[in-house]
Formats: sequence, C-alpha cells, structure tokens
Amino acid sequence: MTFEEKVLDSEMIYEGAILNLRRDKVTVRTGTAYREIVEHNGGAVIVAITDDDKVVMVKQYRASTRRNMLELPAGKIDKGEDPMAAAIRELKEETGYTPGKTVHLISSYPSVGYTEEMLHIYLCTELEPGETHFDENEALDILEYEFDTLMEMIRNGELKDGKTQLGLLMAKQVLGL
Repeated sequence: MTFEEKVLDSEMIYEGAILNLRRDKVTVRTGTAYREIVEHNGGAVIVAITDDDKVVMVKQYRASTRRNMLELPAGKIDKGEDPMAAAIRELKEETGYTPGKTVHLISSYPSVGYTEEMLHIYLCTELEPGETHFDENEALDILEYEFDTLMEMIRNGELKDGKTQLGLLMAKQVLGL
C-alpha cells in the first residue's frame, strides 16, 4: 500500500555550485520521518553516432568512484536551459561534434531514493567535427567504439555508468540494432 508523504518542514543543509542538499521532515504512516534530498538542475546525455556507425564516448576520472570511467558525453543543464540545447552544447564542448539531427530518447530519474535530478538522453547523428571546448577543470579522452563492443562491455560488467547503459540500450532499440 502506498502512502503519499507530505512535507512538514524543509531545511537547506548545503548549497553548492552543482547541487544542493536539503532535509525535509515528512509525514509517514507511523508519524514523521526525515528525507535528505539532493537538488540538481538535471543533466543531458548524448548518444552520438558517427557516419561510420561508431559511438562517441569519453573517458574521464570520476572522484566519486576513484577511477576512470567510460561514459557517453554528458553534462549538467544550466538553470532555465532547454535540455536539448544543453545536450547539443555539451556534445560540442566535450567532443567537438555538432549534430545535424537530435532526437530525444528518454528522460529518467537516476536515483529516486535521494535526488530529484532528471537525466534527458538524446540520440545525435549527422555529426560535423569541430573544436572541443572543455571546462577548465575537465580532462577527458574522446574515443569511438563499435556499438556491439559497447553492448558486450555492458554484459561483461565493464561499462558501469548507469546513464551510459540506459542511453545505449535505448539507442539500440530506436535504431533497431
């Protein structure tokens, strides 16, 4: 049986450049409880397919996992920014590519237990190469993979990033691969 919680009080614990953390006091079936919620503007994720059917990927160190991660290009959506515009901007910044065609695949909450972040995943094709414009604190490698290789990496547990897994699986379905 579901129970819709009501927020009784909300306290901002932390305000940062990328995310905020708030603590909500809520009603539950047995009285009250607290929920810690990460506020985030959301992200744009890009499945970019080259003219020779390769998937553009980025490899970068992620402090949260303390390892290099292979991922689809992605980035945060600026406040008030259209998610598709953010996807196109992030693809250009991280890979240099500008898409001729962009299609929305899916929007998804990556972890509903503690964040309100929404990820918007796009398929980008008809890519035109250009110059990258990394953020000043970004250091990443741009790589291209065969789609089948990435599917095998998901099956083998080598590709662990959830947004990348979802984006590739959705693109596979849409493209009929």
